[in-house]
Amino acid sequence: MATVTEQINIMTDQNKTPPWYLKDVYRYLLAFGVLTAIYMGFRIYQGAYGISTGLDSTDPAFEIYWMRLFNFNVTFVTVFAGLSWGYLWFTRDKNLDKLEPKEEIRRYLTLTMWISIYTFAVYWAGSYFAEQDNSWHQVAIRDTPFTANHIIEFYFNFPMYVILGGCAWIYARTRLPLYAKGISLPLTLAVVGPFMILVSVGFNEWGHTFWFREEFFAAPIHYGFVIGVWFAHGVGGILLQGVTRLIELLDGLEEAA
Repeated sequence: MATVTEQINIMTDQNKTPPWYLKDVYRYLLAFGVLTAIYMGFRIYQGAYGISTGLDSTDPAFEIYWMRLFNFNVTFVTVFAGLSWGYLWFTRDKNLDKLEPKEEIRRYLTLTMWISIYTFAVYWAGSYFAEQDNSWHQVAIRDTPFTANHIIEFYFNFPMYVILGGCAWIYARTRLPLYAKGISLPLTLAVVGPFMILVSVGFNEWGHTFWFREEFFAAPIHYGFVIGVWFAHGVGGILLQGVTRLIELLDGLEEAA
């Protein structure tokens, strides 16, 4: 028989390991930490260099502090999209018909993690950085669409949440039988709706260039942003679909037990 010390060591080792249904929780927390560090880093960078070098694009310092950041952002999000979407697709489960109930339950919880990471990125893009954009337009010389805030907001924050939303969509389609059978309307709306905000950015910049220079949040040219955010309510439908399926799986496990 195992000694008391050995039993305590076994229990301690088990406590260090998350439950089977939270296998991906450490990756989930790491993603939250990385995103928070990135967004806070951008904010600190804005505070350090925004006023001194980011108000006039004709200033040589603008090229150093902001256009280099623009080039980095565009390169990073492009590479990240290819790697993340490619990984999820090429590692897809090709035997979903043989998926065990416990593994399917775990994957639904992982999908919930994907969705929450996605909405976390939407929050950062649509709250602090988007709301402060009005102040930037009131003080910055709008001689270029690449303002100090736009370079962060439009060329990193918006593409980042689009990429993460695409990750959630691909994960569901390639790893869960319910979503592999057809296109989920709530999941698609929750991802494509906010994606259209990025599309509205081009129309918005064109309107500000040729119609008016002043920034009014209630202007009709901004209506597309509001409608795009409304589609994010499709997240509720995703959770409803998932909970319904989880109840079926849990009932099956209970009967089998």
